[in-house]
Amino acid sequence: MIDTSRVGLTLGPLDHKVTWRDVILYHLGIGARATDLHFVWEGAKDGLKVCPSYAVIPAFQPFFRVLKELKIDLRTVLHGEEAIRLHGPIPSEGILKTTVKVAGIYDKKKAALVVLETETTDEAGTALFDTRASLFCRGLGGWGGDPGPKAESVPVPRDRVPDFEISQKTTEEQAAIYRLSGDVNPLHIDPETARAAGFPKPILHGLCTFGFATRAILEGACGGDVNRLKAFQVRFADVVFPGDVITTRGWKLEDGRYAIEAATERAVVLSHALAVVED
Repeated sequence: MIDTSRVGLTLGPLDHKVTWRDVILYHLGIGARATDLHFVWEGAKDGLKVCPSYAVIPAFQPFFRVLKELKIDLRTVLHGEEAIRLHGPIPSEGILKTTVKVAGIYDKKKAALVVLETETTDEAGTALFDTRASLFCRGLGGWGGDPGPKAESVPVPRDRVPDFEISQKTTEEQAAIYRLSGDVNPLHIDPETARAAGFPKPILHGLCTFGFATRAILEGACGGDVNRLKAFQVRFADVVFPGDVITTRGWKLEDGRYAIEAATERAVVLSHALAVVED
């Protein structure tokens, strides 16, 4: 059984070195094209920009440290929800410092739900971004504990057409590229691990889909300006397989908020999703 007494455990700050190569590799992993010079060329006219979804990358090693502390096998982990909040632009070079906290451990009967929160600053201590991730750890539930709070519903206004709709095709190699940014869960590369988890083949990282959706929001709601996206939260509702087309739709609400939904031809893959855009 998972040790629920570790709620509140805090590790860090842990260093994450960022170089232009890391940033470009991440952008290629979330589908950036050779023509997206601001994402894939360190010599771009206005400088190399960093997609806000890069906020999830410095959290990988802290997450792995926490999972080791909690004695959780990475192969049992499925990502349930993710949220990022941006305080300023993410630098394309430098040392980022991330602190991670176990914010909650909940009983979902067949799985334990582990909620991890991170805060990341630059070397000078300036706050850059925060994240919150919910991880389903299969086989570790059923102790009769607190099931946790229900996710906030984000109604999609289906009585009107979306304010933007952008389709992006993933490649068969998408997961193989994305994992090089730090998410090395074998579920996304090893057919045997995928079958053991109940999938016919390796699935795309949920956070890769999250990155595709973030790029769509930048294009559809932010005029391409990475600094206008201030927050983005999602639930991972279904899987994406490398090669699928991801269609992201956004409906403008009020106060700069957008209801977001991403889907493949088979199913909605990002639900309960909300983006906050600065006008």
